[in-house]
Amino acid sequence: MCSPLCGRSSGRAVSAVCWGRRGADALSGVRSVPRRLIIDTSYSAHFMDFKGSSIPSSMKKLVVNKLSPNFREAVGARAVAVPTPADTELLVRNRFVGINASDINYTAGRYDPSVKPPFDAGFEGLGEVVGLGLSASSAFTVGDTVAYFRSGAFAEYTLVPAKESVRVPSVRPEFLTLLVSGATAYIALKRLGDLAKGETVLVTAAAGGTGQFAVQFAKQAGCHVIGTCSSDEKAGFLKSIGCDRPINYITEDLAETLKREYPKGIDVVYESVGGSVLELAVNSLANKGRLIIIGFISGYQTPSGIPPFRGGTLPVKLLQKSASIRGFFLPHFLGDYKDALSSMMQMFAKGKLVCEVDCGDLTTEGRFVGLESVFRAVDYMYAGKNLGKVVVELTPPNNNSKL
Repeated sequence: MCSPLCGRSSGRAVSAVCWGRRGADALSGVRSVPRRLIIDTSYSAHFMDFKGSSIPSSMKKLVVNKLSPNFREAVGARAVAVPTPADTELLVRNRFVGINASDINYTAGRYDPSVKPPFDAGFEGLGEVVGLGLSASSAFTVGDTVAYFRSGAFAEYTLVPAKESVRVPSVRPEFLTLLVSGATAYIALKRLGDLAKGETVLVTAAAGGTGQFAVQFAKQAGCHVIGTCSSDEKAGFLKSIGCDRPINYITEDLAETLKREYPKGIDVVYESVGGSVLELAVNSLANKGRLIIIGFISGYQTPSGIPPFRGGTLPVKLLQKSASIRGFFLPHFLGDYKDALSSMMQMFAKGKLVCEVDCGDLTTEGRFVGLESVFRAVDYMYAGKNLGKVVVELTPPNNNSKL
């Protein structure tokens, strides 16, 4: 599951908003830089522009106006001024944004009760740097392509601290899949899974955004991998990425299948559904089995956010098998984040990692394009229709359709 790493960002007046050769020449011999309320237009084309496309004065973003697990009820579009980057910030023109199950946990105020509406929505974005502050220019320049994991991604432009920006080779949505979904699977299995060659691993919601990575990483560790899914198409995809036993729970009884085909139990479960699926996972653990909870999506749309779970006998079940349940929340493992991203990007570059993206191309209304499509994309994911990571493409600002 995902969660915002940082607090809300907002546009604000700054000193020395941009930098470059012309900026250095212009400021030489000047003892102090006057405070600017807007970008100096004499420099804007050079320092705050990308490939000759001017930056507008206003933009659209999605804002949480009311706390609710109903995304459409909680979120609305708002026109605001394009923010000015501070000294250590980048101004990113978003090209793709990622949809996460926890988007509605955030709109419901479940992560930080002290944060009150209105606040910005969205966690992940990828796009081009079109503006930057003085200190940020030591590592980035206008035209760089970056990805980031930060609140406020559901916007045409987002301010991102340079230190939280990940440079990527090109504007490809596949890189966006690694920030939360891929990192969750990589770090959770590495730190909490204790995978050993020959073990049996069960991945629930295996054809989803993070499940696809858990399948691949478990297979790379030499494990026998089982993956649950809801269609034959998804089962076929799981086979293509190395899943040994896809189980379509629509046409097969999951409990009976696991009991019949894996009588010795499951060594590791990567679980994101919750409720009855979590109960089944506990009952299916082998001796010394490990169950990793990375979410419980089946309950996110309820008022409490937590699906029913009959856990009265849980201590006995764990004791009898010397088994364990381990929770994973990505922000608690940020020390592993950089290495995880680096490793995954290398695997992807070498063709050793599949990063499946679902942009809604096969839906009745077509591809998810523009901020208005975020609402449709969230509904699509919660309907369980996606195969891979759900991603929305944002058109260039001058071509965006009106919300």
